[in-house]
Amino acid sequence: MGNKVVKFGGSSLADANQFVKVANIIKSDSRRKYVVPSAPGKRFSDDIKVTDMLYTCAELAGSGVDFTEAFDKIIERYNGIIKDLNLDFSLDKDFEEIKAELKSRPAKDFSASRGEYLNGKLLAEYLGFEFVDAGDIIVFDTNGNLMLDETVKRTRERLSKCENAVIPGFYGKTTEGIVKTFSRGGSDVTGSIVARAVNADIYENWTDVSGFLVADPRIVENPDVISIITYKELRELSYMGATVLHEDAIFPVREAGIPINIKNTNRPEDDGTMIVSDDHDFDDESAHHTITGIAGRKGFSVINIEKAMMNSEKGFGMKVLKVLYENGLSFEHMPSGIDTMSVILDTATFRPVEDKIIAQLRRDVKPDHLETEHGIALLAIVGRRMKNTRGTVARLFASLAHARINVKMVDQGSSELNVIVGVNESDLSEAIRRIYDMFVNSEKN
Repeated sequence: MGNKVVKFGGSSLADANQFVKVANIIKSDSRRKYVVPSAPGKRFSDDIKVTDMLYTCAELAGSGVDFTEAFDKIIERYNGIIKDLNLDFSLDKDFEEIKAELKSRPAKDFSASRGEYLNGKLLAEYLGFEFVDAGDIIVFDTNGNLMLDETVKRTRERLSKCENAVIPGFYGKTTEGIVKTFSRGGSDVTGSIVARAVNADIYENWTDVSGFLVADPRIVENPDVISIITYKELRELSYMGATVLHEDAIFPVREAGIPINIKNTNRPEDDGTMIVSDDHDFDDESAHHTITGIAGRKGFSVINIEKAMMNSEKGFGMKVLKVLYENGLSFEHMPSGIDTMSVILDTATFRPVEDKIIAQLRRDVKPDHLETEHGIALLAIVGRRMKNTRGTVARLFASLAHARINVKMVDQGSSELNVIVGVNESDLSEAIRRIYDMFVNSEKN
């Protein structure tokens, strides 16, 4: 019998009622042997996450301000869960140790990590599982970079001695013994590392949604859930901001060929979304739509360059890229024609050096015409089935033309996995709705 690694997000462990749900999920499948918890999240919309409360304590301590009142709210939060679960258990010693550390050395990473640490100890007690401190197995170098091979080795050795274990997410320690955290949402990464270390059959990531959605529910009403998505498709959609999963969580399990299942703690009966390797043998039943997902984001600018005989001028593109490189910029996309080239850039990084870059381009490439345009949004239409479906791009443009949406730029990768379209920021939401209607709603009928 294999095993599963299960990670539960902050909303899944926000209070005692959620703890009960989590415990029922874990105990319903004996293969769920290794559990990675986040710190308690929001219980209601105006609530404060424990991690944010801990950041506040670190800031107060770093400024020499008494943080007792702020920390007491954290104590109250955990003790409330303990009381509601009727546990004969105390975290008082841990609270005192954390306060003492913050007084002597108010490190931000240490403070933030204690939310997962305390929640891990509490969940382990409630489940009757062994507690394994992530600081003993997750290793960073002195520059704060994850040492993946060493981490997997330590994790495998430690967990081989545990029948069941709770490993708090989000943090580890450097080779010098200093607590280091991943970026926000990093408990996903911990879960992925644990799954790889124990060679899990599956990595279940439990959150408050029933998987990835085909489109943003704030734009499209009740969008379909993506049943199966490949790692490549996920990367394309995540780039455009459509994510339920920390981006770095993909790589440890992808190399090992371990699938990830995004599940809903509040609706455990839902299938959720399965994230699988690129060479997965798909069941035809999963191919509901031509596209897998649609995602978009604002905040781009474009430099349009025109020059006669550009295609025959050796090194033209290199000169353009050299100007960007010298100014510390990378480009997002660069569609081109025989005598034209468009360079898509992140507006926030481009704006401060815009005048300098335009001047350098005029000097170095001597264009016939050069202009910049801001307020551009990019949207990605992603799908592994687009490659073998005729008329996909034609349908895409038809959906936008019917809505009188002006297309600023089009870029399709050689893999034919995705099409990137540039539109005015004001048209982004309507463009997503129109494309969803064309490729999802119409294919249901």
